[in-house]
Amino acid sequence: MATTVEVEGVITKAEKVTLKPQNPEEGNGIQSKEEMAKDSVKNENEAKLAQEPDNDQKPQQEEEVKTEEVGVEVESKTGVSFPVKLDDGKLLNCVGLRKKSMLGMGIKIYAFGIYADNEKLKDLLKLKIAKPPAKPTKEMYDLVIDSDLGMFVKLVIVFSGLTMSMVKKNFDEGLGASIKKLNGGKKNDELASKVMGQASENIKLTSGSVIEISKLPGYVLQTKVMGEVVSKVENELLCRAYIHLYLGDDPFDKDAKEKFGMSLLSLF
Repeated sequence: MATTVEVEGVITKAEKVTLKPQNPEEGNGIQSKEEMAKDSVKNENEAKLAQEPDNDQKPQQEEEVKTEEVGVEVESKTGVSFPVKLDDGKLLNCVGLRKKSMLGMGIKIYAFGIYADNEKLKDLLKLKIAKPPAKPTKEMYDLVIDSDLGMFVKLVIVFSGLTMSMVKKNFDEGLGASIKKLNGGKKNDELASKVMGQASENIKLTSGSVIEISKLPGYVLQTKVMGEVVSKVENELLCRAYIHLYLGDDPFDKDAKEKFGMSLLSLF
């Protein structure tokens, strides 16, 4: 009787035990094909995440690379720095200083940098000049002055006492003389005054203020003062006269003109 009770107890316990179906591969300690595939995809995704930088860091890293790539050139007499390349691809060909005689003294008015599309300049020079000269020539400078190629001149004020009325007078006088020289001795003060004539007297100029003169294709001269467009004049003589101020017979800065000429020679 006791034996029968014990057997029934064992059978009852056995019925309460539920066994999980076992994959033959799992029983051998081997992963199934499905699990192996899942692990493979997981490992690949983890590897990609490890290699890729965080999205928040990407813009900062790209900005740092861009900043490192663009160098600057410093105008030695003023300490003003100019980027060697603009966003539109124009390259810096020279830096210089505009001085003005006041009360018998040479006052530093502004530092400047002259930019140009050097690839187009190269094409122009090679088209017009068969053999590279040993040093910069008048013919080379005149080609640049007379051309319709895009150029850009950045002026950075260094004289803290400069006012808009003084700037206007300076531009009118300088451009007026340059126009007269290129126009067979004929004056055209009205044309000269168009560059700064519309600039407001309320614009405050301090040391570090920027004036930008762009010679655009189509013989258009555009002037910006502190980022504000104050004039946009389409006139071939005016464009030639402005570049003539820097590369003509009596340039604002002879050393800067020479540097520009050496830059032209390097294009051959």
